[in-house]
Amino acid sequence: MKLTKTLLASTALTLAGTSAFADGHMASEMTIVSWGGAYSASQQAAYHDPYAANTGVKIINDESSAEAVSKLRAMNEAGNVTWDVVDVVAADALRLCDEGLAMEIDPDTMLADAPDGTKASEDFGDLLVGDCFIPQIVYSTTVGYRKDLVGGTAPTDICALFDTETYPGKRSLEKRPINNMEWALLCDGVAKSDVYDVLETEEGQQKALDKLATIKDDVIWWSAGADTPQLLADGEVVMGSTYNGRLFALIEEQKQNVGMLWDAQVFDLDGWIIPTGLSEDRKARALDYVMFATDTQRLADQAKYISYGPARKSSAPLVGKHATLGIDMAPHMPTDPENAKNTFLYNYEFWADYRDDIDAKFQAWLAQ
Repeated sequence: MKLTKTLLASTALTLAGTSAFADGHMASEMTIVSWGGAYSASQQAAYHDPYAANTGVKIINDESSAEAVSKLRAMNEAGNVTWDVVDVVAADALRLCDEGLAMEIDPDTMLADAPDGTKASEDFGDLLVGDCFIPQIVYSTTVGYRKDLVGGTAPTDICALFDTETYPGKRSLEKRPINNMEWALLCDGVAKSDVYDVLETEEGQQKALDKLATIKDDVIWWSAGADTPQLLADGEVVMGSTYNGRLFALIEEQKQNVGMLWDAQVFDLDGWIIPTGLSEDRKARALDYVMFATDTQRLADQAKYISYGPARKSSAPLVGKHATLGIDMAPHMPTDPENAKNTFLYNYEFWADYRDDIDAKFQAWLAQ
C-alpha cells in the first residue's frame, strides 16, 4: 500500500517522539501486538513506557503475535482491523506484505536516521528483508537443558535432542515445523548448505518427519514462548527449544539450574509491521510510534532487558549492562562470536513460500 506524499512528510518526527501532527490528527490510544513474557516486558521498558510518557498515548498490549497472520487475515476480511502495530517474525511479515495486509515502509522517510546522519536503509542494511518489515532484533531459537538431568556429560551438539539413549527423558519442541524440520535434517546427515534444497521436496519433508518420529513419543509440544522455560524450571523435560532471551531470563534472572546449547542456534529476525486498513489518525500514530521505537538508542535500550541483538548497526556499540543485574550483555547475545561459531541461518523466503503447505503436513503428522 503506497502512502501519499503528505503522509510521508508528516512522519518526519524528532527522535524525542515529538509529533508532526496536531493532537487531533493522531489517535490517542493504540493496540500493540507482541509475544508476551520477557520479550514484551523488554519492549514495555524500552519503547512503550517512554513513548507513552512523551506523548500521553494509551498503549494496549496484546500477546497474539503467534496468530498474527490468521488474525489479520480475518480482520481484513471483516473490514475491522483493531491492531495498530504488530510484532512478527520476518517470514510472517513477508507473507502479510505479499497479501496486502501490511503497509509498505520507506525506511529513509519513515524511520529515524542514525545519530551520525546515516540513513536508516544503510544502518539496518541487509536486515531490511521486505518492503513492509521494520526490524527490531536478531534472536535465535536454541536449546536449554537441565544441568542436573543430563548426567556427567552436558550436551554440546544439537543432535542431543535425538539422542534419547545418552539423554533419556522428555524434550519440548515447538508445535510447528519451523526449526524442527531443519534440525531433523541436520541430524539425519544433511549438510547445512543443502537443508532447504532438501526441504523443498516431498521426499525431504518426509525425511525430516521420519527423523522427528524417532523422538515423537518423548516430546512435549509447546505453543507459547513461556512453555519450555517453565517445563525446564519444573524438571518436566531434560531439554527443550525456546528463544535465547527466554533462556537468558531463566538462567541469569531466575537462577535456574539450566544450561544453554548454542550449537545450530537458528538466527531469525523479529520486528514491526503496520497493518493496512487503518484510519488516517491511527496510521499516523503507528508511524510515529515505530519511528520512535526503532531509533538507535531505543533499540540499544531493549538490550538492557533481554539478550537479543539490536537490528541497527549504530545500536551495537551502545549495548551495555543489564538494567538490574549489572552484567555485560554482549556475551549473552546470539551474535557474540563465541556463541555464533555454528549457527543456522533461518531462510525466511523459503518459509514465506512453503509455510502453509508444510504446516498442514506437520499438523497432520502430529495427529497420527
